[in-house]
Amino acid sequence: MQAFDLIIRNANVVTAADGFLCDIGVRDGRIVALGLGLQGAAQEVDARGRTVTPGGIDSHVHLDQPTGDGSVMADDFESGTRSAACGGTTTVIPFACQQKGQSLRAAVEDYHRRADGRALIDYAFHLIVTDPTEDVLRRELPELIAEGYTSFKIYMTYDALKLNDREILETLSVARAEGAMVMLHAENSDCIAWLTERLLAAGHSAPRYHATSRPMLVEREATHRAIALAELVDVPILIVHVSGRQAIEQIRWAQSHGLKVYGETCPQYLFLTADSLGCDDSFEGAKCICSPPPRDAGNQQVVWNGLQNGSFEVFSSDHAPFRYGGPDGKRAHGETAPFSEVANGIPGVETRMALLWSEGVRKGRITPQAFVALTATNAARLYGLYPRKGSIAIGSDADLVIWDEDLDIELTNEMLHHNVDYTPYEGMRLTAWPAMTFARGERVWDGSPLGEPGRGEFLPCARPEPAKARRRESELPE
Repeated sequence: MQAFDLIIRNANVVTAADGFLCDIGVRDGRIVALGLGLQGAAQEVDARGRTVTPGGIDSHVHLDQPTGDGSVMADDFESGTRSAACGGTTTVIPFACQQKGQSLRAAVEDYHRRADGRALIDYAFHLIVTDPTEDVLRRELPELIAEGYTSFKIYMTYDALKLNDREILETLSVARAEGAMVMLHAENSDCIAWLTERLLAAGHSAPRYHATSRPMLVEREATHRAIALAELVDVPILIVHVSGRQAIEQIRWAQSHGLKVYGETCPQYLFLTADSLGCDDSFEGAKCICSPPPRDAGNQQVVWNGLQNGSFEVFSSDHAPFRYGGPDGKRAHGETAPFSEVANGIPGVETRMALLWSEGVRKGRITPQAFVALTATNAARLYGLYPRKGSIAIGSDADLVIWDEDLDIELTNEMLHHNVDYTPYEGMRLTAWPAMTFARGERVWDGSPLGEPGRGEFLPCARPEPAKARRRESELPE
């Protein structure tokens, strides 16, 4: 009997804390040995001269999520997780979204039906709370948290999703009592609606006006308010898809005052600008409509600074896969739909890791250790998957990426494996791409996608370790 199922030899291992040369021994999908000169494996891979990092955790993706507006997401759990694996991601956390008037439990059951037997890599679920009824808050949400759905998202915008401040406070109080992590989409809904009405009345309906309708101040105000509400309840929160300077300043203020406020940003805020939505009235800019919208080149640098100085814990794709062509994606409401009716979101689950390695690590903007923290380890810690996921350590799942570097690749949509007909990063030059991806010790990418649908497992999440000592319950008013 062989000691190992797999040995990866001569690996330049990088974790969130260290870098070292070793062999990695894998048995039954777990890392069971780190050392030199390991012997006795059914399979060996020589990684000499190559960096090996933990498989990525993309903790903000939308797969096969009902939209309610006539649009349909192009990626289901099979195509979306295949695309993720090809880009070095071995765990995804998409969203089970409660519809208003529906129970939270029904949303979870529906999402399991969509995922079962389709995923190629492991996955967990965030919840989206849109209708915090008494039953949801007092029974369903605590029960689901106890069952391993330990994070949920709250929206401060979109009529079908948003909560008012009182509802946010009530929902945050459940998170505090049950030890859950709360993600907030922070934009001021009334400001956006007011601006949108006036833009459309003036005939400004092209995709480029999406950015005009959502200036940085609406993100700044909502971020400030989210922080204040979380401070009142005394609960950690994570502000998702932060786009630029004004929201970052709010997060930095909170962090400097000892509040447990975390930030997430995405590739679109490093590599796209408002000009990506178009400089004329053509519909082409609809490809890059997402919220918050990309800002300007100056804000790109501020986001890079935030990745360097600790403003951000997490770097996620916010993969929202809508096709540009056809009747059910970006054009679901017509060939000349106003920006307010265009499906909101862009694809990016496969390109996230390579973009940050090429433009961040390879260009000296961030360290390899920071890359691992941002793309894997911090998400594992925040969402209760560590140390099973997010590290290269004995006992951890053998989720590993062997990197090819010193490349010169022109990124095209044809080289990707999602079910979307474009990438917003078309034409970018990349200097790195995963050579191999292993998920629980099984090769799922080796220049071509491998692995069968259904091999991915659902991961119940532990309650994350509290980042701050909580006040006694008696210190909060009833």
